[in-house]
Parts: sequence; C-alpha cells; structure tokens
Amino acid sequence: MNVALDRTLVALADPTRRAILARLSRGSARVTELAAPFSISLNAVSKHIRMLEGARLVRRRRRGREHFLSLNTKPLDEAARWIETQRSLWTQRLEALDAALHAQNGEARWEKG
Repeated sequence: MNVALDRTLVALADPTRRAILARLSRGSARVTELAAPFSISLNAVSKHIRMLEGARLVRRRRRGREHFLSLNTKPLDEAARWIETQRSLWTQRLEALDAALHAQNGEARWEKG
C-alpha cells in the first residue's frame, strides 16, 4: 500500500486543487493570491491547500506574516511513474490476450476449413 500515492491521487481528484496546482506551476504565490479567482471562502481554499500540503504537492514558506506557496513536482513524478508502470503492464496483458484470441481464431478456421 502506497499512502503517498493515495494522497497524491486524492488531492488531484478535486478541480479546485488542480486549479491551485496549475497556478503554482507558473511560480510561487501568496495564499490570498491563490484564493482570489475562486468564489469560495478563504477558509475553504485553505482547506484545499492543507490537503495539497498533506500530499506534499505544495510547500509553504513564511516571511513575516505572509505565507508563500510553491509547487513540489516530486509526488506528480512518482504518480506518473506508477501510472506508466500500470499502462505498460496492461498493454502487455492486452497484447497477450489479443495474440491468444487471434491464435484461437486461426485454429478454429483451420479445423473448419
């Protein structure tokens, strides 16, 4: 069980959190800057940010009273590797099934023919 991957995928499942990550992909931002485009409360945006921090997708640094957030791509890279591994595994399985079905159909045609 990969808890870090689970947290990453859960964090990515929400469109508001994906929008926050998209904004942070252009550079660090204050919490209030991130909240501005959303029609939800600052408290609600903060909850989304905490979820992203829990998934290690966002880093926070403080300068005085200001909080700056930045994107951490490492969990995204880990998720992408897992997805690619799964894609490769399933591609191999489906190709093997396809070959088996073609072989079976070829044998059936041979027996009839």
